[in-house]
Amino acid sequence: MSRPHQALLGAALLLLTAGPALAQSAGPAPDPQRAMLWFVLSTLVLVSMVFLVLFVALVSWMRPYLRQLYNQPAVHDSWSGRVLGLLVGDTRLVNGEVRDDLLDHNYDGIHEFDNDLPPWWKYGFYLTVVFAIGYVTYYHVLKTGQLQGAEYAAEMQQAAIVVASIPDDPNQLTTYTALSAPAELSSGKSLFATNCAPCHGANAEGKVGPNLTDEYWLHGGEVNHVYKTIKYGVNGKGMVAWKGKLSSKQILQVTSYVLSLQGSKPANAKPPQGEKEASAKTVAKQ
Repeated sequence: MSRPHQALLGAALLLLTAGPALAQSAGPAPDPQRAMLWFVLSTLVLVSMVFLVLFVALVSWMRPYLRQLYNQPAVHDSWSGRVLGLLVGDTRLVNGEVRDDLLDHNYDGIHEFDNDLPPWWKYGFYLTVVFAIGYVTYYHVLKTGQLQGAEYAAEMQQAAIVVASIPDDPNQLTTYTALSAPAELSSGKSLFATNCAPCHGANAEGKVGPNLTDEYWLHGGEVNHVYKTIKYGVNGKGMVAWKGKLSSKQILQVTSYVLSLQGSKPANAKPPQGEKEASAKTVAKQ
């Protein structure tokens, strides 16, 4: 078996083994979106490697003809000729012309050559200039992004929400408020689809478990009551405890997503169960 084929086979085996392993390390609850992302990325990498191997093989086969073309005077010194030179081993396009002409000054016996800066260095410098302009515009002119201090403060505020200040007592309610950021609700939706939908339905319309979209609740519809029900479960009622399976933040994300479904009126909704309460969505946002 040739070396390109061996490299391609090795890369494929690495992707097939590393992808599932990394996906499993994401947490106790598999994320379908993350699994799909891994599949797409692995496929793109594999296809790219196949094209790369084919391209290298094609260049190797055509190298004698490319060298003949490269040695043509009209082609050799043109910009396209320098690109062609990379395929036949001439790196002038990257490293520049090396003339080694000495300048006329002398510093304690040290001479200086009059060579151009390497193109890779100049292109890298131009790229840093473009990046700096974009960075200053984004963070300091338009003030769209958060600087380090503001980002740190936001993360600390978020952490303070999910870290309980009271002992882990199932009889004592937490003092959380529902999350409203789209990213948090999206994470809650994903966790709900993976862990809760089999009993409560894909749209929380209720199956074995109760309908979670109406105003009736078996164990309280306020955000901290819903959080408590998810975390500790309900003995003898089929509601399992998700403590230890989901983190505090994940439980709060699921809680917030459930409350966001209030009044959504999904198809085939299960009849109300429990006691009617004021709109849980309104209570959660206070």
